[in-house]
Amino acid sequence: MPENSPRDASDLVELFTTMVRIRSVENEIARLRSAGDVVGSVHLCSGQEAIYAGACAALNLPRDVVFPTYRGHGWTLACGVPPYAVLAELLGRRTGLNGGRGGSAYLTAPRWGMYGENSIVGAGAPIAAGAALAATFDGSGRVALAAFGDGALNQGAVHEAMNFAAVRALPVIFLVENNHWSELTPITSTVRDEKLFRRASAYGMPGARIDGNDPQGVQRAVARAADRARDGSGPVLIEAMTDRIVGHYIGDVQHYRAPGEMETILAAEPIGRLRRVLEAQDTTAAELDSIEQSIHHEVAEAAAHALADPLADPATVLEHVHA
Repeated sequence: MPENSPRDASDLVELFTTMVRIRSVENEIARLRSAGDVVGSVHLCSGQEAIYAGACAALNLPRDVVFPTYRGHGWTLACGVPPYAVLAELLGRRTGLNGGRGGSAYLTAPRWGMYGENSIVGAGAPIAAGAALAATFDGSGRVALAAFGDGALNQGAVHEAMNFAAVRALPVIFLVENNHWSELTPITSTVRDEKLFRRASAYGMPGARIDGNDPQGVQRAVARAADRARDGSGPVLIEAMTDRIVGHYIGDVQHYRAPGEMETILAAEPIGRLRRVLEAQDTTAAELDSIEQSIHHEVAEAAAHALADPLADPATVLEHVHA
């Protein structure tokens, strides 16, 4: 069994807790955005929490490093960043994770192994390959994980990163969050073969399609890929199938969805699904309710605290800028 595979009920409860925390923070961000306290473009990850919880549980953070997309709040929280730091950042507070400079789409938290979102579609893949290349020289045993959406797999930089990683046998995991939509366009309209993991064979690396709503399955798949990468066998492409239960961005009315689609998605979303598994394994509904209530209270307190903090000082806008 890979080192960081799930083992018992306590591991499942921990995965459940992480997913509930991500969902709760995303719901709070949506509320703050509607109230006008959070400004700018915001992309929520609600419905995809099992990928973040499972993948981060499989990695040795912060030695291992994660490079997510602009839909990165979930990755940030799963890496262990406190909700308060995330909420204060999105609210533009000087106490935020990046002093109010990163906002929703440019969070970075290297202390926790999360090396930054990226609004350039697919751009995290070559950056992760660079981190993996460095690991082959510094003896750290580091594995880099690049996460991106299904649409990003059509980007030239992603192709170049995967080819380079395969040729050099780099310790990198390419993880596709396939939520079936490339922004507002179904993936079936943009590719001839919608089974994206099959592309791995063209680069000479393993590829696998997994259930992205099963945090245990995600954890096992990422743990296997990390072990393989760490022993020098090179990269892996993982296609994690999931669905977002929100729009591509806040304000997206989702006219593109088919009638009844959202009802089907909600019936299979990962938090409710894992809750049913836990209850079947004798974790009581009261225990799970207590976890959820505690997290909702934690997030509400974090938001109230962040709202009371001072805004970032515009006079410092040129500080911490590097080129």
